[in-house]
Amino acid sequence: MKSLTRVSVVAGTAASAVLLLSAVPAFAHVSVSPEGVAAKGGYATVNFKVPNERDDASTTKLEVTFPADQPLASVMTQPVPGWKAKVTKTKLKKPIEIHGEKIDEAVSKVTWTADGKGIEPGTFQKFPLSLGQLPEDADQMVFKALQTYSNKEVVRWIEPQQKGQEEPDFPAPALALSAASEDHHGGAASDDKDDADDKAEAKSEAKEESASDSDSSDTTARTLGIVGIVVGAAGVAFGVLAGRRRSS
Repeated sequence: MKSLTRVSVVAGTAASAVLLLSAVPAFAHVSVSPEGVAAKGGYATVNFKVPNERDDASTTKLEVTFPADQPLASVMTQPVPGWKAKVTKTKLKKPIEIHGEKIDEAVSKVTWTADGKGIEPGTFQKFPLSLGQLPEDADQMVFKALQTYSNKEVVRWIEPQQKGQEEPDFPAPALALSAASEDHHGGAASDDKDDADDKAEAKSEAKEESASDSDSSDTTARTLGIVGIVVGAAGVAFGVLAGRRRSS
């Protein structure tokens, strides 16, 4: 009987543990997303979002490694208050050609190091990068990120997502690439469209103002004509009255 009771207690404890673990939400992880669109063969601004998952330590360093088989000739950092950025380049085994110019090296890693408190518990930080030209023959770019905490712990976000499988425990940041745009300059086409729309709107307003001025001129002319007729009629009437007075 005692043995049966112990089995029941153990089973109950195990079930409770399973329920507890299933109720715990998945941890946030380092991710990457574009500002607007990241089109194949174009340029884009992207943000690496880094949440702090520790209650007793701050994130003080982020290292992002670029895929070697998708070299990018242009990678520019944007100043982030409280952080220093370092861009590392590597010689390419096979030079690539961009805008008619041969490139024999590409950015292989970008490292941000905190010169202050870093990313404190309960907060996150975005690290922007301008990238280009993006691959033309791929649907995504997969990066590897190492997140270092103030207690020297390093979390390696390097596991790629496999199709048809659950998300790994430490997924690598993946940037989805959309269909190629016509201009390949990440937003230039949209800007040109906006300029064209502005010009068309300006022309429309000019036409409306011209039509308004024309209507105003016509109205003024009509008013002056009516005034002239009234004045003329008054003059004729005055002349008739004056003639009658002379006659009498």
